[in-house]
Amino acid sequence: MSAFHTPVLVDQVASALVPGLVRAGRERVAVFVDVTCGGAGHTMAVMEAARPGVVVALDRDPAALEEARSRLEPAAARLGVRLHLVRSRFSEVRQVLADAGIHQVTALLADLGVSSHQLDTRARGFSLRGDAPLDMRMGPDGVTAAELLASLDEAALTDVLRRYGEEPNARRIARAILTARPTTTAALTAAVCSVTGPPHGGHRVHPATRTFQAIRILVNGELDELAALLEDGPSLLEPGGRMAVITFHSLEDRAVKQRFAALSRPPPLPRGLPIPEDTRPRPPFVTPERRGQAPTDAEVTANPRSRSSRLRVLERCAA
Repeated sequence: MSAFHTPVLVDQVASALVPGLVRAGRERVAVFVDVTCGGAGHTMAVMEAARPGVVVALDRDPAALEEARSRLEPAAARLGVRLHLVRSRFSEVRQVLADAGIHQVTALLADLGVSSHQLDTRARGFSLRGDAPLDMRMGPDGVTAAELLASLDEAALTDVLRRYGEEPNARRIARAILTARPTTTAALTAAVCSVTGPPHGGHRVHPATRTFQAIRILVNGELDELAALLEDGPSLLEPGGRMAVITFHSLEDRAVKQRFAALSRPPPLPRGLPIPEDTRPRPPFVTPERRGQAPTDAEVTANPRSRSSRLRVLERCAA
């Protein structure tokens, strides 16, 4: 695996996507799309195992895309895979594919987590450990977290902390942040801890974690991006195609779970009609693993950042 980023649930992703890509590849050109390619760990694993005819890899972070390029281009040349690398938000995947002349895909993957590189590169401002400018952008575009905090009033920031961080002390923390007007990660952490108290050694989660999550989600428009992907992604799947999404917190997971569940329900029927079971319309999609898949204990031990990850898969029913 790349030192740039340690991917999570790699074996589960491969089990979910590789068999379908191999089957499709026997009859036509199989297309695999990774809309968050990061350090290319998932893409490399799928590409090596399935050898799809086409791989499309997206990321909004130029550093991630260059890392992916350094790994994927030699592998694609060796395996005979046609590779498209595009700097883009995943909400734009339909247009990216259309520009490449692709309208249906065999498998689509989204890993919604912040990459190891982003967390460990102090200057990116994602981590509450150490001190760095309060940035939190996943790409070079848009306003920084510090600029955003300077523009919010107490009511708006309270709403952000409640909605995106599910923070029980949202109002008090919002007031402390607006009093401090932090421009660094350490200053933001200190503002939160002035309300919650310092972290305790016996607690696994730092008291500022929810606040950092909420602000990061707002800076990057993460839930809006996810909503767009959940709207477009399923319709891009060919019959038998699969969409896999890795989430890292309850807001993401709830959105994915609810969308996949809605798509896998049979169409409603008028009440009272005596329709035989074998002629009733089938749902257009199915969810092979209704509860999703979590990392193994061994993976959590090896990579503690995988602890909260969950994989959910949606399959388009064959025509």
